[in-house]
Amino acid sequence: MKKFLLVLALAPFPALAHPGGPLAHGLAGGFLHPLMGMDHLVVMLAVGLWAGLQGGAARLVLPGAFMAAMALGMGLGMAGLAMPGVEAGVLASVLLLGVLAALAVRVPLGMAAPLVGLAGLLHGHAHGVEAGALELTYAVGALVATAALHGAGLALARPFSRLFARARTA
Repeated sequence: MKKFLLVLALAPFPALAHPGGPLAHGLAGGFLHPLMGMDHLVVMLAVGLWAGLQGGAARLVLPGAFMAAMALGMGLGMAGLAMPGVEAGVLASVLLLGVLAALAVRVPLGMAAPLVGLAGLLHGHAHGVEAGALELTYAVGALVATAALHGAGLALARPFSRLFARARTA
C-alpha cells in the first residue's frame, strides 16, 4: 500500500489550469474564472498592487491596459484564433508581475503599460479559449471580476505606498 501511495504521489498529473466545464459559460462562469484560477487571481491582484505602488497615472493606465488587452485576447480565443505559448506566457506574467509588485519596482509607464497589456492579452486568450465560443456574458463576467481584483490590488497598495515613499526619501 505504501508503494502505491508513493507512486501516486510522484505520478505526473496535468495542471488543468483551463479545463472548461460548467463554469466556462455565462456571466457567473466568466465572473468566477478569474477568482478560481490561481494564475489569474495572482496576476490581477499584482497588476492593481503594482499600479498602486507606482502611483499617479499608473493607477488607471495599468489596469486599463490589462483589461483592454484582456478583452482583445478573449475575443481572439473565443473566435478560435490560436496564439503560441499562451500557458507559458501566463506563467511568466504571474512570476514577473508578482515580483515587480512585491519589490515595488518603478518602471516608466511607457514600458509598464505594454508589459501589463501583454499579460492581459495572454490571460484573456486563456479565458476566451475556455469559453470556446463568442459569449458576451462570459466576457462581461470575466472583465467585472478582473476590475474588482485590480481594485483590491489598488486598495492593498495604499498602506504600502506610504511605507515605500518614506523608504525612498530616507
